[in-house]
Amino acid sequence: MPKLTIDHILVEVPPGTSVLEAAKTAGIWIPHFCYHPALGSVGACRLCAVKLLDGPVKGIQMSCMLPAQDGMVVSTTDPEALKMRSLVIEWLMTNHPHDCPVCDEGGECLLQDYTVAGGHGIRRFEGKKRTHVNQDLGPHIQHEMNRCIQCYRCVRFYQEYAGGSDFGVMGSARRVYYGRFEEGELESPFSGNLVDICPTGVFTDKTARFRARYWDYEMAPSVCPWCSLGCNTVPAARYRELLKTMARENPAVNGHFICDRGRFSNAAVNDPVRPRVPLVDGEEVSWAAAIDATMLRIEEFMELYGPGRLALVGSPRLPLEGSVLLARLAGLIGTEYLCYFAERDEGERVAAAVSLLADGRAASMADVRKADCIVILESDLRDEGPMMLLAVRQAWRSGAPVFLVGTHAPLEQARAVSIEAIELSIIEEVPLAIFERAVVICGTRNNPPAATELLAHTDAKIAYLFPGPNAFGAGLLAKEHGAVTLAEAVASGRVKGIIAVEADIPEALLAGVPFVVAADWLPTETVRRAQIVIPTAAWVETDGTYVNFEGRAQRFRKVMAPGLPIRGLPARYHASPDKPAPFHPPRVHRSAPPGGELRPAWRFVAELVERFGGEAVTGGVPDGGSCCGTSTRKGEGKRCCSEKCCAKLNHISITGKSGLLNRYFQRTVHYAAAPGV
Repeated sequence: MPKLTIDHILVEVPPGTSVLEAAKTAGIWIPHFCYHPALGSVGACRLCAVKLLDGPVKGIQMSCMLPAQDGMVVSTTDPEALKMRSLVIEWLMTNHPHDCPVCDEGGECLLQDYTVAGGHGIRRFEGKKRTHVNQDLGPHIQHEMNRCIQCYRCVRFYQEYAGGSDFGVMGSARRVYYGRFEEGELESPFSGNLVDICPTGVFTDKTARFRARYWDYEMAPSVCPWCSLGCNTVPAARYRELLKTMARENPAVNGHFICDRGRFSNAAVNDPVRPRVPLVDGEEVSWAAAIDATMLRIEEFMELYGPGRLALVGSPRLPLEGSVLLARLAGLIGTEYLCYFAERDEGERVAAAVSLLADGRAASMADVRKADCIVILESDLRDEGPMMLLAVRQAWRSGAPVFLVGTHAPLEQARAVSIEAIELSIIEEVPLAIFERAVVICGTRNNPPAATELLAHTDAKIAYLFPGPNAFGAGLLAKEHGAVTLAEAVASGRVKGIIAVEADIPEALLAGVPFVVAADWLPTETVRRAQIVIPTAAWVETDGTYVNFEGRAQRFRKVMAPGLPIRGLPARYHASPDKPAPFHPPRVHRSAPPGGELRPAWRFVAELVERFGGEAVTGGVPDGGSCCGTSTRKGEGKRCCSEKCCAKLNHISITGKSGLLNRYFQRTVHYAAAPGV
């Protein structure tokens, strides 16, 4: 491997590594704009200049374009290199509007950072600035073309990496323009990544425009809940309102990017009609009163019907902590109806998929990106897992053929990322045997258990898309405890009561059930039909764990305190109800914010466990513990190896036990620690 010296530090790197990347391994940061780890180097910005003092190459060179070689002596602080970088910044700033006070990129702008670091503070250019007309790119992306520094990141991502065709670069010389041929909403399902990838403020999040500066945000490492892929994110909130979501790098999962669904689906958290206050028969009560009423109604129910007729229902979107405690509660009550899935077909398909993946055949998105053959079996990835479609494109760019198999694998999904695909009727027509790293991607929506059994006879890795962020974990627990689906329970005719914890239950299964308790943060049909409603905290309002489609357990951290956002507070929360001030906090001293009684779903189940004589449940997530030597703040994670290690991962602990989650982490689940923000 090449050995070179950078700023008097000896560095050894793999062949093909650029000098810029080699400097990063030594903790030396070389300013750059156009280079991006996922996009590579093009040498467009000329800002990464360094001086080579000795070796096979000498003089001023662009570090992103220069492969590391033996004997190189590199200086990033040489006066000539510093002068070169300073001049580059100066000519980039000649046409910049200097609108930092009103730019949403302020505080997280690389142009700001490098301008200050380069020592540029006096404008010598006295000519007329170049100006552009901005375009309307839809409801999510704000366009401010005058801030552009022509780094080409946006076009390289949109066209080359994501396969979009409706956005590009036009013009020449100082008239270069990045946008659409005509105004209109961006068509790519990954267009929101322009916000993260742009080093200046050309593309910003329109949904959070003028709402806060970077240092105003409450942020924490999190996991996207809108499909089963488990993409790593950084939600940003202010004043109890989720304003935007940014991508967080995890090479084993989503890489550097996320889809638009995960980025712009903030409305559900901020929805003023979501459950925020406990209700008993439609009347607002305190949390303690709601728990008391729940216990009283359950006792009355048992006297009338017996415990065997009460169904406890979780769901694929219920975090692992609540799902584990739900099984504990079922054992204490003595009910035979523990359900993690509502529909029979969904439960059977998830069970078959979990059994198939238990032998280590699960493929991660990183495996998909490196595959030499991709088969998409009866799945539309645009709906079931958009980021998987982006991973498929990276494999196709490397030469892997893509096969679309079945009637539920439409060609439009391939066109969405501009890849060529071969349509087949059955998977037997795919020559999987001639490939070494083939991956079959399928979902539980359209693939029956029989199709899953057929995949067991192939040598390819399997990427199975599940119906929720924790569906894999729910499938494990259902298998472990012999759970049934709610449809089977209701079909028996014995179910007279339901306790639903973040469960989406069809109206048909609720009909004829006289007693319903619903704990949820979404205004579902179950919540509307329930006699007792327990509002729970959304994923950004609590700590928790999701097990993604490959069996990778990932923590998400609490981002913000629960409560009604300041914007649009009901009049009753203000000092003058007749003249509410929607953009000002209530002028009333309170011990908790309005609507701030929300608690995690696992806390509600834990209360019932304790009331039924179970062991005390305590919360707490260690901030900086480790798993098998993998920090909880950094790393991609690996399989847990000991009871002591797994106990550290539990967000809940049961007195006198080593941890309820212990066996699931040990046996089947890979633990992936969340890299820091």
